[in-house]
Amino acid sequence: MTAPEDFIRNATTLTAPALIPDISLYLATEITPIWQATEAYLAESGIAPPYWAFAWPGSIALARHMLDHSDLVRGKRVIDFAAGSGLAAIAAHRAGARAVTAIEIDPMAGAAIALNAALNNAPVTVRIGDVTRTQLDADLILCGDICYEAPMTRHIWPWLRDCARVADVWVADPGRAYVPTADLTEFARYVVPTTAELESRTSRETILYRVAPSLQP
Repeated sequence: MTAPEDFIRNATTLTAPALIPDISLYLATEITPIWQATEAYLAESGIAPPYWAFAWPGSIALARHMLDHSDLVRGKRVIDFAAGSGLAAIAAHRAGARAVTAIEIDPMAGAAIALNAALNNAPVTVRIGDVTRTQLDADLILCGDICYEAPMTRHIWPWLRDCARVADVWVADPGRAYVPTADLTEFARYVVPTTAELESRTSRETILYRVAPSLQP
């Protein structure tokens, strides 16, 4: 069987994401072919979409903000939660983070993050698994576009608010339906170019928020 890294290289193209010209990633150009190729490679059907193969608006907005405001990141321990391609993790390293960890539940995403990090000379630790019952050791937790499904939002939101009691938690939202805005404070906005196939439009206004800490001990 082909190694995951070889599959990712063969199924994608080296591309600089929108708004981030100095970072290159292994990305797909269309969702259906990469989804079908991933199912064939894993010999499974009905798998989750290969989110790792795209630079989504949330991760792009987070990356751009950190690169433009490195003082917010420099010297910090940063976690990129549900990291996808690892773009935000790589940008955190570029912005001067002391240590960066990318967390994903999908092992294929983990392989893609490791490839992308190595390509950009970014020492990113990759962690695979569900961490939502653990306390993360971080100063800053990045969450790019995580509220696109109601069950996922219900699962992670109480945990993120608990995390916000001891760390700064940023959520980047490009207008998804399930964002609990009552718990958020906006601090930046970006218009991110995208494709009609992925987003049904050619750009997404993406808002960066800080998560309010839980009031429960």
